[in-house]
Amino acid sequence: MAVDIGTSRQEQIATQQPLIGLTWRALLLSVVFCVIASYWIEWSEVVTFFCQVTEAVPAVPAVAFLIVLAVLNPLVRRISARLSLDRREVLMIYVFLTVATSMAGCGIARFFINTIPVPFYFATPENEFESIHRYIPEWTVPHDEETVRLLYEASETGAIQWGPWIVPLIAWGVFFLALWITMMAMMVMLQRQWSEKEKLTYPLLYLPVEVTEGLGTGVLVANFFRNPVMWTGFAIAAIYNLTNIINAYNPGFTALGKYYDIGALFTERPWSAIQPLQVHYRPEMIGFGYLVSTEVALSIWAFYLLLRIEAVLAAGAGLDIAGFPFVQEQGLGAYLAMAVFLLWIAREHLAQVFRKAFTGDPSIRDDDEPMSYRLAVFAFVGGLAVVLAWVNAAGMALWVALLYFALILAVALVYARIRAEVGVPLIWMFPYYQHYKFIKYTLGSAPLQVGGSWQTLTTFTTLVFLSRGYYPALIGYQAEGFRLARDTRISQRSMSWLLIIAMVVGFYVAIWLHLRAYYMYGSGGLTSLGGWGYGIAMQEYEQLTGYAKGHSSPDLWRIGATSAGFLATAALTIVRMIFLRFPLHPLAFGMAGSYGSLIWGSFFIVWIVKSIVFKLGGMSAYKRLVPGFLGLALGHYFTAGICWGLIGAFGGETFRRYYVYFG
Repeated sequence: MAVDIGTSRQEQIATQQPLIGLTWRALLLSVVFCVIASYWIEWSEVVTFFCQVTEAVPAVPAVAFLIVLAVLNPLVRRISARLSLDRREVLMIYVFLTVATSMAGCGIARFFINTIPVPFYFATPENEFESIHRYIPEWTVPHDEETVRLLYEASETGAIQWGPWIVPLIAWGVFFLALWITMMAMMVMLQRQWSEKEKLTYPLLYLPVEVTEGLGTGVLVANFFRNPVMWTGFAIAAIYNLTNIINAYNPGFTALGKYYDIGALFTERPWSAIQPLQVHYRPEMIGFGYLVSTEVALSIWAFYLLLRIEAVLAAGAGLDIAGFPFVQEQGLGAYLAMAVFLLWIAREHLAQVFRKAFTGDPSIRDDDEPMSYRLAVFAFVGGLAVVLAWVNAAGMALWVALLYFALILAVALVYARIRAEVGVPLIWMFPYYQHYKFIKYTLGSAPLQVGGSWQTLTTFTTLVFLSRGYYPALIGYQAEGFRLARDTRISQRSMSWLLIIAMVVGFYVAIWLHLRAYYMYGSGGLTSLGGWGYGIAMQEYEQLTGYAKGHSSPDLWRIGATSAGFLATAALTIVRMIFLRFPLHPLAFGMAGSYGSLIWGSFFIVWIVKSIVFKLGGMSAYKRLVPGFLGLALGHYFTAGICWGLIGAFGGETFRRYYVYFG
């Protein structure tokens, strides 16, 4: 159980304040901070591949500037109250940066810009990529050989070849914006159901709310920073990272490490099939995990161990099938079942939304929503129509596009629910790559050769970055932004505009930072490309050209795994509806099937700690320890992300022996 972010004294005071909209200075500072962060991201992620600051949830640059403003704003206020920022302006800047800086991450702009030129630069007589060039429109990917070559090999002057990129970048900007508005409209239609009727707690918002407490009221230091329990958690995270850093330079120094590999203890068949079984003790995962319910923590590790036992039983039975038990396929099935369930339980609220949209029923209020329900419905339909029309114009058959984006939106919906209810600080907390693979292993490749043409398959392959990347997962920031606005008296309509501007600014700043790095150094010579992006695209395009020799058939094992995940989650949902105290949460099954290998250990630790706390001290002890666990998360972001991330990015090779990954 967690304390609702709207119940603190500060939020009670906030409810008496007038609404505040998006101010010009908040917007200007947001853009300036985004541009400054782009240089940090360029050196830490693109040039050196040292610290993935954008992969964190929330993004490390957003946390960094949040801390800077929380420290400096009270000092500015003592000089001039007019120049100081309102607390809610600081929160708007934070929300803007979570979206804008995340756009530069490995799962969005980097993957996108690295992969779309692949069939042109890497074309050889053996892979026959030239045979599909005519199916890739020039308005989606530059066809100019010199432009693409210099992207991979560097320009002598470092100048960006803007000319051939202008039209594709404008076109992709329209595509991303349309998809962003579609997801936003979906959140608008569901946020009242989640916030008011189901009273979800949005655990990841605790950090910005606590850090900014008292800003703009004359308080020099927020109570959060005066709490010794918080500093205890902060110190634990700092020691965790410092010992690991020292160990990276001196292996003889004892350090905690980042995980313990239990699976390595099992070396003989069938028990060796239990791998991977690593206990990752990640400070931010444990810190935010403390805020979720004990039953969710229990369910995550229990379901993951169940999936590993499946593999052991299969090995014991002599079932030697590559990929079994198809964990992510089961995860996709679980997400699809949860999407259906979430829409079902919200059916009455959604009926009110549509009644207000089409009849204007005055008994249904929507004046305090991020957009009117009528606009939300039309934005969802219109945004999706633009997305479908865009990919159809690029060459994808409409029915394939509709299926693909239905899967993407369904998974995005469940991811948003996880952020709202569980708050796992992980951008990859969904069955990534599976939306794309599902269509292939369910239908086979032959139906995708629509009308005997390779056009649909080529466009579909170009869009692989959307499934393998994490753009749809940014819906979590939309859900949290709307809830933050609701609880701190920020105009919901202003929050909508803020999120839209953040996406547009973030996308083009991200493209600019990557192009300037690639044309300066050559993306083919940078670790960021050699280790990420192009290999996935190469594999998919090679499969595409290989279909000319023979199509792939539907994969019955993977179809069965997806169906099993769907049915298992549906059964768990029904059981929880019948037995209200049933301890296993269906959301956790999808999470365990998506990235359980990384999260189960942290949640196992959380489950043990919370069980002991409730046993010995009850709810009062739990509440007293909340700042300590928030400090644990903040200490990790500050030490590993901000301090070490900046030192490693700009300090040279000497400081790059300890790599930090938040994904």
